[in-house]
Amino acid sequence: MRLFNRLPGFPGGPAGREREILRRLPAVAIWGTLLLAVALLCLRCFGGAGFRAQLSMPEIYLISLFFSYWSLLLTVAIAAFVVLVMKGPGYVADAYPLPDKDD
Repeated sequence: MRLFNRLPGFPGGPAGREREILRRLPAVAIWGTLLLAVALLCLRCFGGAGFRAQLSMPEIYLISLFFSYWSLLLTVAIAAFVVLVMKGPGYVADAYPLPDKDD
């Protein structure tokens, strides 16, 4: 038994920007994370007088920007995947027998 049964004769939608977004997303994630990490490392090494145990406000802002960036990437990836699935072929739901109704 297959998980999805394709609807016969149903044309899928043409490929659009969602495939381009999904293809570029790993590179954008790597470069953006690398940029934020280098900025945090530079701020940590050259930002003050020696090693400190506490984080400064700019460091806290960069860390929060890191998490915001990754949540944005995850949101864009989910949206592009939903559009990709919705443009795909149509599927037939499995037929479930309905309980007999009282007449």
